[in-house]
Amino acid sequence: MQRRQFLKTAGLGAAGVAAAPFVSSAHAQETYTWDMVTSWPKNFPALGTGANDFAKRVEQLSNGRMTIRVHGAGELVPALEVFDAVAAGTAEMGHSTPYYWRGKLAASQFFTAVPFGMTTTEMNAWLYHGGGQELWDEIYAKHNLKPFAVGNTGPQMAGWFKKEINSLADMQGLKLRLPGLAGEAMNGIGVSTVNLPGSEIFTSLQTGVLDAADWVGPYNDMAFGLHQVADYYYTTVWNEPTATVETMINLDAWNELPEDLQDVIREAARASNLAMFTEFAYRNAQALETLVDEHGVQLRELPEDVIQALYESSQTVIQRQVESDDDSRRVYESYSAFQQVMRPFSDIGEYAYFKGREQVGGQSA
Repeated sequence: MQRRQFLKTAGLGAAGVAAAPFVSSAHAQETYTWDMVTSWPKNFPALGTGANDFAKRVEQLSNGRMTIRVHGAGELVPALEVFDAVAAGTAEMGHSTPYYWRGKLAASQFFTAVPFGMTTTEMNAWLYHGGGQELWDEIYAKHNLKPFAVGNTGPQMAGWFKKEINSLADMQGLKLRLPGLAGEAMNGIGVSTVNLPGSEIFTSLQTGVLDAADWVGPYNDMAFGLHQVADYYYTTVWNEPTATVETMINLDAWNELPEDLQDVIREAARASNLAMFTEFAYRNAQALETLVDEHGVQLRELPEDVIQALYESSQTVIQRQVESDDDSRRVYESYSAFQQVMRPFSDIGEYAYFKGREQVGGQSA
């Protein structure tokens, strides 16, 4: 009944493709040049190039009326200061991921990834059809920002470890790079976590500042050379079953745009969201083969007692979050209700298919 009620109240608000309004010939001559600051190294595979692709789509769809100049992390502002820079108007746009801002806006974490939460397909369905975008707009507006999903990494690896993990006891005291709710859950089982920009992970592992680190997945991890400083690669997806990449826009700048250019940004964001997700799916498959066959990376799964402890810690972290912050409560109520709507079909759909495919021969089927 809860699922049916949610469908009645939220599902009817499905977003569609907006039609560009009529624009006078004089108005159509106006041009806009914006700066976009990012949390990624300039031209970094998929993430940095995803920012470039989004900017290119906006320029093409606007017939050249809008140009976005993309700046890599550190060129105008540091990687983890994108939120403040765009809110203040230092740049009109940012390209990053929402859980980086948990210290400024706790509810933002639910728009990137929730441990043991929704998949990419489910997450996009919530944003586009289940009220997620409206909530995201509401809480970012308090900081003078307008957000859009412009990409997704898909499921992320559990991370690189310098030693093998055989039990929960092996996790105690480890220093791990892991952001968001998952990082807090790791703290709850005896791990010490920090959030660092991706560009600092290699050196931190190499020098012993870190014992382990998550980044993204095989494609981006190999690009940073993480296989050169850690031997064990843990595949168990618990921390980020999806990971949304965002563009945030200074709300004053957004409100000054004519409606047709706002529609251009909306549709460019949708296209970029799909493009990045599919690129990661393909590139990760290629990179994983290279890591294992050419570099001898040791793939491992986290032990059952570690996964169970992480699940229990995740539930504690989420409950504490929603009890202490009203925005987090409202967002998570919507998120979890939509997950319950999606789960029955997800279970009999893709999940059942994966199990069946493995039973009859896995890849050879």
